[in-house]
Amino acid sequence: MSAPSRTGILLVNLGTPEAPTPQALRRYLGTFLSDRRVIGLPPVLWWPALHGVILRTRPRRSAALYRSIWTAEGSPLAVFTRRLAVGLARTLGGGPSPPVVAYAMRYGRPDVGGVVHELLHRHAIERLVVLPLYPQYAASSSGSAFDALAASLGREIRLPHLDWIAHYHDRAEYIDALGAHLRDRRGDASPDRYLLFSFHGLPRTSHKRGEPYYAQCLATAQSLATALDLRPGSWSFAFQSRFGPAAWLPPYTIEEVRRLARSGVRRLDVACPGFACDCLETLEEIARTNAEAFHTAGGEDFRYLPALNDDARHIALLRDLVAPFLDAHGPDPRAESQTGR
Repeated sequence: MSAPSRTGILLVNLGTPEAPTPQALRRYLGTFLSDRRVIGLPPVLWWPALHGVILRTRPRRSAALYRSIWTAEGSPLAVFTRRLAVGLARTLGGGPSPPVVAYAMRYGRPDVGGVVHELLHRHAIERLVVLPLYPQYAASSSGSAFDALAASLGREIRLPHLDWIAHYHDRAEYIDALGAHLRDRRGDASPDRYLLFSFHGLPRTSHKRGEPYYAQCLATAQSLATALDLRPGSWSFAFQSRFGPAAWLPPYTIEEVRRLARSGVRRLDVACPGFACDCLETLEEIARTNAEAFHTAGGEDFRYLPALNDDARHIALLRDLVAPFLDAHGPDPRAESQTGR
C-alpha cells in the first residue's frame, strides 16, 4: 500500500491592516480597493478617485475606527482566524501524516501566494483543500480568493490536487453550529426581543448578473430562524457595509434598525451570519454605529451577538467541512458534489 499523500488545508479570510495606523490602512485599502472583483469600474474611471481622493482621506478615518476595536493581540479578525487554524490543526492531528493547516488573507498578511508557496515547497503537500471563510458565495469574496489562489499556483511548476469549497451556507453543520451559538448568546430571550440577521452588502449590479449571494443569504436566514424556533414577525434580514454611490441590495441594515425602533421594537438582537470572525464591520459598524442608530430612533436594548470566532463549535464545523477530502485515497463520493459548489 502506498504512503498517504501529504494534504494541506488552507483557510482564507478577507484580511486586515497590520496596524491601526493611517500608513497601514493606506496599504491595505490600496490593495483591497484595487481588486476588480471588489470595484467593478474600469481602472481609467476608478483609479483617479482611488489615488486622488480616497487613499488621501479615508486611511486616517479608518485607522481611528480600527483603533477602537484593536486588541493586545492585534486585529480581531487576524486573531480569531489564527486561532481557528491552530484549533483545526489540533483537532486533525495524529496519525502518520496529519494534514498541514494554514491560513492566509486575501488582502494583507499572511498573503495567499506566500502561504501556498510554503505549503508546496516547505511541507511538500500533494493535495490542497481550500476553504474560504465565507459561508455565502460572492464573486467579490470567494471569487476573489480563488483569483489569488490561481495566481499563486500559476507560478508553480508542480501543482497539487485541488479541492475548493466555494460556500457552505446551507450545510446542516453550519446551521447547527451557528444556531446553537446564537441560542446560547440570546439566553431565554423574551418574546418581544426581535432578531435581525445582517449580511455584508452587495451591489445590485452583481445580483443582476446572476450571483447566488442574495438567495444564499435568504436561505441561511430562513434556516436559522427555523433552528431557533423564531415565530413569523420576530425576525428579518438586511445588508450592511455599503460603499460608494451605487445602489446595493436592500434593505440596508441601518435603515432596518431605525425602522424597527420606530415601529415599536424596543429590544433588538443583531447577528451577522456571513462573518466567520468578528471584525470592523461587526464590532464597530453593528455593535456601535447601528446600536446608536437604534437608540436614537427610540429603541431601548440593543445587543450584538458575536460571530462564531474561535468557539469550539466553529472548529468542529470546519473539521466537518474538510473531513471528506482527507481520505488518503480521495474524497468520498458525497464530497465530490460539494467541491466548487
